[in-house]
Amino acid sequence: MHRSIFYVSDGTGITAETIGHSVLTQFDGIAFDTFRIPFVDDEEKAHGAAARIRNAYAVSGVRPVVVNTVIDPLLSEILATSGALMLDVFAPFIGPLEAELGTSRSPSVGKAHGMTDFAEYEARINATNYALTHDDGLDVSYAEAEVILVGVSRVGKTPTCLYMALHYGVKAANYPLTEDDLDKIELPQRLLPYKSRLYGLSIDAQRLAQVREARKPGSRYAKIEQCRHELELADKLFRRENIPVQNTTHTSIEEIAGKILVQLGIEKHMF
Repeated sequence: MHRSIFYVSDGTGITAETIGHSVLTQFDGIAFDTFRIPFVDDEEKAHGAAARIRNAYAVSGVRPVVVNTVIDPLLSEILATSGALMLDVFAPFIGPLEAELGTSRSPSVGKAHGMTDFAEYEARINATNYALTHDDGLDVSYAEAEVILVGVSRVGKTPTCLYMALHYGVKAANYPLTEDDLDKIELPQRLLPYKSRLYGLSIDAQRLAQVREARKPGSRYAKIEQCRHELELADKLFRRENIPVQNTTHTSIEEIAGKILVQLGIEKHMF
C-alpha cells in the first residue's frame, strides 16, 4: 500500500517533516512517498502546491495526506482545494493557548527556525565549530567539552557530535579508540581528567563491518573478525572504567543524542 504525503510550509518545512515523520513511523505496512513543498508564502505558490497535490491524487487514485504548517488561513484554504486530508500542525494548539494567555497570536513566517535570538544562534555556531575541530581526536584540548564520545572507528561519533552542536549548542568532542588503546584496555592519559564527560558508543559487529566495507572495501579494517575484536575490547574498557555506553545499531541520531544528554545531566533544549 502506497500513500503520498506532502509536507507543506511557508518556511523551510523542517517542522512539518519532523512531526510528520514521527507520526508516520507509528504505521507499519504502508509505503509512504513523501514530498516537501517549502516556502509556500503567497497565493500563487499555494495554488501551485494544490495543483501538484491534486495531480498526485489523480495519478494514484488514493487521497494524499498534507501535513501543513502554513500560518496564513487563506493559503491553507487554497491548499485544501486539492482534496487531500489536511493535517494542520499548529491548529490544535493556537486556540487553547490564545485563551490561556489572553492574547491573539501574531502570525509570522519562519519564526520556528529564524534567527530570533542571536546569542542562541552564535552558541550553535560555536558548538559546531568546536565539534569539527575536535573530531576524531584532531584536537585533544578537551577543557571546554561538555561531552566526549569515545568508541571504535565508524560507530557514529561524528554525526552525533554535530547533531548535538547544531540542535542543542552542546560542545561535543569525540575520541576514536585505537588498537593501542584497546590492547591496553585502559583510558588514554589525555582523557583521564575528563572521565565524567565521557560517553561510549557501540554498534553490532555486522553493521560495523558493512559501514567499514563501504569506506575501505576489502580491508582488514572492515573484516567482521576485526570488528568483533575491537568492539569486545571497547566493551571491556567501558565496563572497567564505568563509562555509560549506548548501542547505535537501531537507534536514530536524535534518540542517541537525547539519551546522552539525559544520562550526562546536560540541561539544554533544542533550538
